[in-house]
This record gives sequence, C-alpha cells and structure tokens, in this order.
Amino acid sequence: MRLVFAGTPEPAVPSLRALLASERHEVVAVVTRPDAQAGRGRRVVRSPIGALADEHGIEVLTPPKASDPAFLARLAEIAPDACPVVAYGALLPQAALDIPKHGWVNLHFSLLPAWRGAAPVQAAIRAGDEITGASTFRIVKELDAGPVFGVITEQIAVTDTAGQLLGRLAESGAKLLVSTMDGIADGTLRAVEQTGDGVSYAPKVTVEDARVSFADPATAVDRQIRAVSPEPGAWAEFRGERLKLGPVTVVDEPGPPPGELVVERKRVLVGTASKPVRLGEVQAQGKKRMAATDWARGTRIEQGERLQ
Repeated sequence: MRLVFAGTPEPAVPSLRALLASERHEVVAVVTRPDAQAGRGRRVVRSPIGALADEHGIEVLTPPKASDPAFLARLAEIAPDACPVVAYGALLPQAALDIPKHGWVNLHFSLLPAWRGAAPVQAAIRAGDEITGASTFRIVKELDAGPVFGVITEQIAVTDTAGQLLGRLAESGAKLLVSTMDGIADGTLRAVEQTGDGVSYAPKVTVEDARVSFADPATAVDRQIRAVSPEPGAWAEFRGERLKLGPVTVVDEPGPPPGELVVERKRVLVGTASKPVRLGEVQAQGKKRMAATDWARGTRIEQGERLQ
C-alpha cells in the first residue's frame, strides 16, 4: 500500500523504520509537527520523524494544523491507501480522515479501551497496572475510541520508568503496526468495535503533576516518580528551590515523618505516609545529576529538614 506516516517524537521512529523496511508498503510522505526550538541554545530542529524522513528522501509535510487547506489538498494529491499514525500530537479533522481509502490507523500504547489519551504509559505505571500493551485502531472523531485491529501485551516491571516501558512498547508496537498494515492490504483483518466497559483516560502529564507528595504512601511515591521519568521529571522543593528526583527504592522499615530527610553514610531516606523511600539520583537547580548521598554531603542537611 501507499502510506503517509504521521508521527513526531522518538517513540514513533521504530514504526517508521519498520514500515520503510517493509517490502509490501511504500511510505510516500510523512506528516509531523512543525520544526520547533529545542535544547539550551533553543535551536530550531526537525522532529525525529521529520529527520528520519529527510535521511530517506521522503516528502515531509509540517502543517500548523491538520485542517490547513494546503495540507489537505496535498494529501489528496498524494492519495495514500492508508495513513499509519504514532504519536503525531495533533487532532485530525474529518476532512483529513476521509482522504485515505483505509483511513488513519493509530498505534496507541495501551490496551484499549484502557488509558485513552496522551499519556497512557505514564498512567499505567502510576495506577500500578501489572500488564499493559499497545493497540492499533482506526481513528474516529471520538478520542481513541475507534475499532481495534490488533493488540500486543507487555508486562510492567516493578522498576520500570515510563521511558523504559515506552521504549519496549515502541519496538514491539512497530511490529504490530506493520502486521496491521499487512492485514489491511490482504483484506484479512477486520477491526472490532471497542466495548464501553473499562474505559479510562490518561491526559497529558504536566510539570505540576510531577511534583511529589510525600504525604502519600511509599508505593504511590515510587509509582509517581517512575511514571514521570524521564519526562517531565519528578521534583520536590528543598530550601525553596526545586530538586529533581530520580527513581527511589521503598525501604521496609520504620521511617521519619512524611517528607523528612534522614542522611546516613550510604543512603538518604525520605519519610512518606507509610514506609520511607531511599533516594537514588537527584539534581539541584544549576547542578548536575548526582547520587543523593553526594548531594546530601555537599548540602549539609540539618536534622528535621524536609522535601516539600
């Protein structure tokens, strides 16, 4: 089939690579978010998907909105059979959905109808789910509610960060997306409507969502930190400044009051509503990431000080 691939961030790259390697399909163009400023120097850079398309000499479409008339006209000229989508990052109007013969087919990193929305991997970790996965479905007007073509499952390890889990799902999901395209081309794959049971939503994670509340139990603190690692990154306040926090370890022993720091020679503990957690790496404002013990040694933490 003639495909126009839509995607933007790094997790979409394995899927585009897999489709480019497929002998059964031709990626004739990609759609991605417009070039944006990134890094400390705020340089304007291409999205990972746009950069990969450039490497392969593929046409790159960067409409400010998918409803842009010039974009819709160009897409109609290309006349793709289907448009596979992975984390494109913008809403698609009906006028765009109607152009490809087989529609727009999204790879979503959850077992639909669970965790519809922008941050399914983060939501699954924070909720303490043991199993997640990825689904391919035909995009409809309602958010992530279209009929499902196929799924794969993935176990969530107790130490998984969102970045680690998303990395695995991006690779296994790429294979699912290619097999979905194969089945659509063959006419052997039919999408099944989602049920109304088990619907849950995973909105975009904000920086404020990543602020850690040590008034929660230790398991909740652990899950929250892993769910926002590496982006946007967990944090708390210490002496009025933001302190970024890497993944922690729950310690099976009594601890100090919630938020209170206990500095020992080989570990730094923080109290929660249940057991304490052991800090891993931290990053103070204007500093590099470092082991919590090194940070505590240089900071000279006083007895009773807390992470707010």
